Amino acid sequence: MAETGSRNDPFAAFNFLVDIGGAVAGFSECSGLTLESDVIEYRNGNEDITVRKLPGLKKFTNIVLKRGYTNDKSLWEWRKTVLDGKTERRDGTITLLNEARQPALRWNFYFGWPSKWEGPTMNAKTNDVAIETLNITVEKIELVE
Repeated sequence: MAETGSRNDPFAAFNFLVDIGGAVAGFSECSGLTLESDVIEYRNGNEDITVRKLPGLKKFTNIVLKRGYTNDKSLWEWRKTVLDGKTERRDGTITLLNEARQPALRWNFYFGWPSKWEGPTMNAKTNDVAIETLNITVEKIELVE
């Protein structure tokens, strides 16, 4: 029988860890690992009608974390530092794990602070888990190999 070669399966998105300032926490959802650059359109007057496109400012979107609401009020207390005018910036790591729960990919974020905290939606007609959401505004995201 002929060999078909080795497979390189993608990683499952449910297997991840979040470390915020040294505190590892469990979350049900993590999104916002987005990097983009503004586009600057430019054209010299002596060129044809084609516009050049140059890279502008780098932007990093907010990281959004969701988890089941518990008695742990650490995310709320971190958000409260911003409300009290004493913003505490933290670096952190989001690590995607492989099937053996070993680190496969890691994103570091820097100078993060909680710009939005959202409490659970209450609905007596469902049996959903109460979820809290935290938006972390960051100044830099990098993929570490």
